[in-house]
Amino acid sequence: MSGNYETLNVRTDGPLVRVEMTRPHLLNAVAMTGARELLDAARWIAEDEAIRMVAITGAGRAFCTGMDLKDLSAGRIEQSYFEMWDGALRTFETMDKLVVCLLHGYAIGGGLQLALACDIRVCTPTARLGLPAIKESLIPGLGTFRLARYVGLGRAKSLIIRGNMIDGKEAERIGLVDHLVQEDTAQEEFEQWLAEYAKFNSSASRVSKQMLVDCFDIGWDAFFRKYLVLQEQLIGGPDFAEAMKAYRAGRDPVWK
Repeated sequence: MSGNYETLNVRTDGPLVRVEMTRPHLLNAVAMTGARELLDAARWIAEDEAIRMVAITGAGRAFCTGMDLKDLSAGRIEQSYFEMWDGALRTFETMDKLVVCLLHGYAIGGGLQLALACDIRVCTPTARLGLPAIKESLIPGLGTFRLARYVGLGRAKSLIIRGNMIDGKEAERIGLVDHLVQEDTAQEEFEQWLAEYAKFNSSASRVSKQMLVDCFDIGWDAFFRKYLVLQEQLIGGPDFAEAMKAYRAGRDPVWK
């Protein structure tokens, strides 16, 4: 780990690293320090080959409400905030780890942007999700890049231009979140989903994630060449050998 953080609680649990946002008194709003720390945490997680999965949560009554508007209105948010914040999100989005988040309370603004950069979104039915930056006459970051990929261009335009919020049930209906969990058992059910995805979290699943990052952005020829290179690497790797050994033995593979 890079060090202790003021706004994050980061701890490793075997091949899983847990990242908890810890400004519950401010609904985990993010100021300059938070953006800097999230980028630092994302970078060392990406570089740690022992880590296979990341769980991102928020302490208290919300996942994250995005940029700290009090600091913004007081002129304490510098231009570098946007580079650090989106640098962190892109690192989570492209890293060789499966990134899963639990949304509850509010996941708005930068909070929803962070969720969109994760691979799997688990959510409570009454959570409130939205990108209201338009109300501060701001662009909602690279939510403009990611949201349409999950919900379609029409819905993305409506949510971004109106800046309105939807609940977790509607978010699941339109494909914005992947799994709903009950309010009173959210953490326990989240742990169950982490265990479920860990069963399939081989090198192949993580490389497939990296392929999917590019699926809308590069042409067929380049995508196919990338696939052939990565597939060859996987076939020569230890997870493929374990999968074949498990197949011959009639058991489930155990990823090291």
